[in-house]
Amino acid sequence: MRLVMKFGGGAVADGGKIKAVADLIRRCKEEGKKEMVVVTSAIFKVTDILHENAARISKEGEVEKVKEFVEDLKNKHEIAASEAIANKHVLSMVKKEIKERIGEMEKALIGICLLGELTARSLDYIVSFGERLAAPILAGALQSAGMDAVHLTGGGAGIITNEDYGNAQLTRGAEATIRARIMPLLDGGKIPVVSGYTGETKKGIITTLGRGGSDYTATIIGAAIDADEIWLWKETEGIMSADPKIIRNARKIPYISYAEAMELSYFGASVLHPRAIEPAMRKRIPIRVKNLLKPEDKGTLIGEEPEKTKKAAKAITLIENTSIINIAGAGVRSISDVAARIFSVLAAKGVDIIMISQGSSERTISIVIDSAQLDRAVGAIQSMNAGGTVIRDFTSNSNVCAMGVVGAEMAGTPGVAGKVFSALGKEGISVIMISQGSSEFNISFVVKKEDAYKAAQAIHDVFEMGV
Repeated sequence: MRLVMKFGGGAVADGGKIKAVADLIRRCKEEGKKEMVVVTSAIFKVTDILHENAARISKEGEVEKVKEFVEDLKNKHEIAASEAIANKHVLSMVKKEIKERIGEMEKALIGICLLGELTARSLDYIVSFGERLAAPILAGALQSAGMDAVHLTGGGAGIITNEDYGNAQLTRGAEATIRARIMPLLDGGKIPVVSGYTGETKKGIITTLGRGGSDYTATIIGAAIDADEIWLWKETEGIMSADPKIIRNARKIPYISYAEAMELSYFGASVLHPRAIEPAMRKRIPIRVKNLLKPEDKGTLIGEEPEKTKKAAKAITLIENTSIINIAGAGVRSISDVAARIFSVLAAKGVDIIMISQGSSERTISIVIDSAQLDRAVGAIQSMNAGGTVIRDFTSNSNVCAMGVVGAEMAGTPGVAGKVFSALGKEGISVIMISQGSSEFNISFVVKKEDAYKAAQAIHDVFEMGV
């Protein structure tokens, strides 16, 4: 069996967890998983720490603080390595590599500090160190446990991307490069340990694949080497019918289709990276989301065909930090012209649109975006009137939450939308905006932020998602 396994930040939170992961990989190897590629995220919270401190350092410009930060990060990884790796020779080699990579990062941070400027390219370089420091430690733990492991950066594994820093895309021919670099290692009986989230351009410049991109790394590699399955190890039971922190009776979904999983991931389900499904779906490779705390549990299987079930809706998800912008075009212009201009200026400013709704009789367009991008979006829309009146009026509201009800069986089933909005009506919840794709796999809507949890519970209950 050829298997790709990805371990998230919680799974590699410290040296003890990394050692446990190494033991789990050893057991899987002994159970007949002959060829295995391992993808690792950064040690828990390290990517966030790198993001925050890179921005702070560029603003404050204090070299001494850079040195303090770097020393703390080096100690954190050396402690993790000491806890995870019993073999003294292997530990010595890993600590040497940690020191070298920390040194590279320190030089870059001092440069950013002195310049007082943090570019997207520089930020990618800095945050990539989270995974690039974790991979040698996990590979060392595997070696210490008697396995022949070798660690690779994302670029070293063949993940060649464009120069869209922060959200890089795979280039044409990258899959062939990945296969050419990984397969000889597998044929030689080695376990490649790949730094997730990272890639590099054809010029060798480091890029990142977007937050949560280690899942994407795993499915890219799985597709490239024609894996039998891809296992994403999380600290959850699998894909849930709702967020268990919000919904009291949320339950694991044993099976879900690629299309349903994509709808959930694009609509805020944090258990999966939005782009992670695509490579596996193209090659029809099953993805299994497994619980690190219950390794014997089968988790959630993501496969090709939707499961036949009496339940039209399988899950509800929500995106909390959202804003809605209502835009009215000038009367002399067509709604199509206004829409084209709106989407063009928002794309130019890197604003991602979550939902769209259009009211042609009023010549209005409503869009939902991440609240963190609201200022950029407002500035972009205001700029549209620079050469004449294009926008008659627009308003924004951040006191909203976008929600999505997902299920393949919703397609062609009469009364699903009625059931959704009837449940909201019984709770006295007003719907601000509605959108449904032609696939009918997802009904999306917007409510007031204070109504979101009550709305989610009402819909979860009416469809008996947790039963």
